[in-house]
Amino acid sequence: MLLPLLLRRHAAPALLPPCVRTLCGGALRSPSELFLRRRLLPRIVALSRGRRSRSQQEDWKARNKTVLTYIAAAGVGMIGLSYAAVPLYRLYCQASGLGGTAVAGHDTEQVATMTPVKERILKVTFNADTHASMQWNFRPQQTEIYLVPGETALAFYRARNPTDKAIIGISTYNVVPFEAGQYFNKIQCFCFEEQRLNPHEEVDMPVFFYIDPEFDKDPQMARVDTITLSYTFFEAPPTCRTDGGSSGTEDVNKP
Repeated sequence: MLLPLLLRRHAAPALLPPCVRTLCGGALRSPSELFLRRRLLPRIVALSRGRRSRSQQEDWKARNKTVLTYIAAAGVGMIGLSYAAVPLYRLYCQASGLGGTAVAGHDTEQVATMTPVKERILKVTFNADTHASMQWNFRPQQTEIYLVPGETALAFYRARNPTDKAIIGISTYNVVPFEAGQYFNKIQCFCFEEQRLNPHEEVDMPVFFYIDPEFDKDPQMARVDTITLSYTFFEAPPTCRTDGGSSGTEDVNKP
């Protein structure tokens, strides 16, 4: 019989009224049973489908919440990695000279005992840039310096805040050609540190550096006679101090 098959498929017998369960047991014997089949069966099927649809919707909602949780966690993780990657990459570049980044730090004994390569004269040029949001005036005090590998040199950049508010800046730098960055050693500079300028304040920023004598022994540097040191200043958000001061940064013009 078609009716028992349909009822068994769409509804559990225990959930059906006694009169409907009677329909499942044999052929229809009266007009009332035929009436029940025509009236009651569509409602039972619709009820069963409604329950199944609600169950599917709840399952989909649970799955969507799980997926959204994983996506949010992945996004937070990526943001954290992006913030951590900047200082880590900066430290790696400073240690290796990768990407034209001058090597940070120096061996005091090497500086004191290194022998200048007098027959190899190099020209170091200086460049200054500011980010679009940075309102400072920033420029090098000299356009170029001549020196030889193994010789120290001192250069200056000048920064001025022409606005009526204090601005905190932070600079990045690189060396061109990039391959020369591993030989460009800075003894003192103002890079990667927050610098605060008060309204209309102007300061000179020193860069004390030398070219490693090994520069002359590198075959890749054989045709390099000009090196460019470039700085770019960005505006940094002010840091809060617990002692009520306006900033936790150190002014570059203080000894």
